[in-house]
Amino acid sequence: MKVLMVLTSHDAMGDTGHKTGFWLEEFASPFYVFQDAGAEITLASPAGGQPPVDPTSAQADAQTESTRRFEADDKAKAQLAETQKLADVSADDFDAIFYPGGHGPLWDLTGNADSIRLIETFLAADKPVASVCHAPTVLLQVKTASGEPLVAGRTVTGFTNSEEEAVGLTDVVPHLLQNELVRLGANYRRADDDFAPFHVEDGLLITGQNPASSEVTASALVDRLR
Repeated sequence: MKVLMVLTSHDAMGDTGHKTGFWLEEFASPFYVFQDAGAEITLASPAGGQPPVDPTSAQADAQTESTRRFEADDKAKAQLAETQKLADVSADDFDAIFYPGGHGPLWDLTGNADSIRLIETFLAADKPVASVCHAPTVLLQVKTASGEPLVAGRTVTGFTNSEEEAVGLTDVVPHLLQNELVRLGANYRRADDDFAPFHVEDGLLITGQNPASSEVTASALVDRLR
C-alpha cells in the first residue's frame, strides 16, 4: 500500500500579514492512520522541502493525540522537512493520493497543473483520491475525459461557508469552497453541525468536511485500498 500525501507550499493568508499553510491535525492524523495500516508514505508539495504549518494549528487548543504523537516523532518530522517536488512524482508509483487541508491549498493547489495531472491520472487508473477540509479545492479545476468539471453530479463535502465565517476568513480567502463546489454542479453535503466529523464517498472520490473529519477520511481511504 503506497500513499502519496500532497501538502501546500503557500504560507500567506492573503494580504492580511498573517501566516497560513497546512493544518497540522489534517496531516498528522491521516499520516498515522496510513502508517499504522502498514502503508508506505511519500510526501510532496509544489515547492518541495518543508511545507508551512498554519501557526494556529500548532497552538495548544488545536492539539490532538495525533499532533502530539507527531511532535514526539523525529523521523516523521524529518520526512516532512524533505517533501518531494510535486512535479517530480508519478501517479504510477502509488495506490492512492491524499490531500490534507488548511487554507494554503486554496491559493497554490486549486489550479496547480501538476496536481491536476496527478488526480486525473489516479482516477483514470482506478485509484482513489481523498482530500479533507479546504483540500477538496484541488478538485475544482479537474476535468472528466469529456471536458466536464469532475465534481459535477458527484457527492462531495468540504469546509462550509458557515465554518469559514466562524473563523473570520470569509472575506480573506480567494474563494469559498462550498460555493465553488455547488457552482460547478456538485452534490454538496455537510454535517448538521459545524466542525462535526463528516465525510462522503462517491466512487473513487473521498472527501472530508473539516479538521475533525481527517481521521475518518483517511480511514475510509485505507478501507478502500484493502
